[in-house]
Amino acid sequence: MLFDYSSATVDSVSGVVETAIVRSESLIADLLAGDGDKPHRETLALLDEVDRLTSVAYGHGPFLGQVSTDEEVRAASRGAEERLRKWSLDLVSRRDLYEAVRAYADTEDAAALTGEPARALEHTMRDFRLAGHQLEDAKRKRVQELRTRMVELQIMFSANLAEYEDALEVGADDLEDLPDSYVDGLSPGSTAGTYRITMAYPDVIPFLENSPRRHLREALAFKFGNRARETNTPVLEEALSIRAEIARIFGARSWAHHAMQTKMAKRPEAVEDFYGSLFGPLSEAGRGEVVAMGHLLVSEGHDLPVRRWDSAYCHTRQMKRDYGVDPIEVAAYFPLDRVIQGLFDITQAVFGLRYEPVETPRWHEEVRAYRMIDSSTGDLVAHFYMDLHPREGKFSHAAAFPLVPSGRDLAGTEHRPVSAIVANLTRPRGEEPALLLHDEVVTLFHEFGHILHNSLSQAGVARFSGTRTEWDFVEAPSQIMENWCWDPEVLRTFASHHATGEPIPEDLVGRLAEARNLNVALFNLRQMMLGQIDMDLHTTLETVEPLDVLRRRAATGLLPHHDGTYMLASFGHLLGGYDAGYYGYLWAEVFGQDMFSRFAEEGSLSPNVGMEYRRKVLEPGGTRDAYDLLRDFLGREPRNDAFLRKLGIGG
Repeated sequence: MLFDYSSATVDSVSGVVETAIVRSESLIADLLAGDGDKPHRETLALLDEVDRLTSVAYGHGPFLGQVSTDEEVRAASRGAEERLRKWSLDLVSRRDLYEAVRAYADTEDAAALTGEPARALEHTMRDFRLAGHQLEDAKRKRVQELRTRMVELQIMFSANLAEYEDALEVGADDLEDLPDSYVDGLSPGSTAGTYRITMAYPDVIPFLENSPRRHLREALAFKFGNRARETNTPVLEEALSIRAEIARIFGARSWAHHAMQTKMAKRPEAVEDFYGSLFGPLSEAGRGEVVAMGHLLVSEGHDLPVRRWDSAYCHTRQMKRDYGVDPIEVAAYFPLDRVIQGLFDITQAVFGLRYEPVETPRWHEEVRAYRMIDSSTGDLVAHFYMDLHPREGKFSHAAAFPLVPSGRDLAGTEHRPVSAIVANLTRPRGEEPALLLHDEVVTLFHEFGHILHNSLSQAGVARFSGTRTEWDFVEAPSQIMENWCWDPEVLRTFASHHATGEPIPEDLVGRLAEARNLNVALFNLRQMMLGQIDMDLHTTLETVEPLDVLRRRAATGLLPHHDGTYMLASFGHLLGGYDAGYYGYLWAEVFGQDMFSRFAEEGSLSPNVGMEYRRKVLEPGGTRDAYDLLRDFLGREPRNDAFLRKLGIGG
């Protein structure tokens, strides 16, 4: 039975958290009653049950802070999230619990553990170490204070961004080059005959890609680049200060050196080497891409240099001119329902699954719910939701949220995962269905990769369920999915015109695939730039001026910084778990492309490869190190040659 999200109230979102905390406190009391001298089935099982209870509580309560239509419920949900996360920090900071688990870790029973239980104990002791239990009392208490404050800042940053509102108002003449379907979807402005371009992605991106009015692209980019600046700038600055202080207390060289202990890369120097290996060839190619954009702007009577608000427009113009691909016309072949069906058909066939719609109370009428079933056994695998369109107060980007982890409770009952895609894709306009830009199709496939990772988990321990693996690997199982969005054979299986039903023309899908590497160097240099900004902010113990970092690192992206903007205030990754970790997107893509090389060699829709990938990568979740999963699936050490070829810089 799925949770009844439609009945959520201010009291219920707090109540579900309090209930989980009370039950967890009782379990911890049971654990401590034996002074830590307990066998595995009690010590680690009790800790895992606490993890499971609090994870489910988040999914039934605080998660609604991201999606509820009720502002009061969103506020209460964020308060409940703060309560839950602070309680969890207090728990791992408790000296009595640490001493009990440490005492158990020294027993023969603990020494005999293997597999998931042994890994769970190892990771639990690591949690205690990172909470400061090897520090003197005063320093440990200070770490706890700082970590508690970080919870407040993270929730505050997310709330400020989600609740932020602004818009660029334009006249009808300013929209004459935009398609009617786009204009029809805009809200009216404050005066007659005007329109509001809000900060929602389906409003912003098409305008930046298609409007020839350079001054309006600049104005819109300025607003978009300053979202939540006033409220989030001090939040970010305090967060950076706190992270540096924690690093100093632990004697680490920086926050990055401290935080990356749990990641694949282990240390910032590995990231610097990784970026260094790519920067030369990417920047050489990128400079040529900037020159080509400059020629286009000059041909239209504009001055150089190419600016940030020009790049999407130039890219679209080049797609039309050089490849005969108009993103708006292409969108006509990607009505949302057909894309979802195509996504389902592909993943059902490749991974041995079946999806069935579920009628269940949801948090919004547009939300879709499904059950995932193993096609060979008929067994329930998981449930998932899809919440795909923007609305006021909703999470403003795209992400997959785990709501219930896999694992077994104390009674031995197995629980199957529940998760949700929350995105901001183009919504239906009038009588016309939602027509997705190809970039939005890629986003949907990407996020569904996270859903599969969460849903297919066979971890028996909640802390290893699904995406709870190394943070710089977590994007690999989602990035591998993007490849299908560029495969002509795959696209022709589901892309069809929304009005006529005609399949996407073979020559068009071929041209779309050929255009995949258009300006790929600039795209990846921007990813590298964002990763460098993140690392610059977190690889020093000195006070750093984020705006100076923004301006300096703009050189990596080859386009000048947009003066007067401060995108860090809306760079949610910095306070959303990707601190000293944004590099993980590019880092994980190396592994995603390497894994997809098996599909490329043996068949892009091969169920044999798909099932092996499911068994060896997706189902284990965090039960094994990512490198071990990769070696098992690839049958060799991971390589970067497929990644380099995808970027157009490999042999």
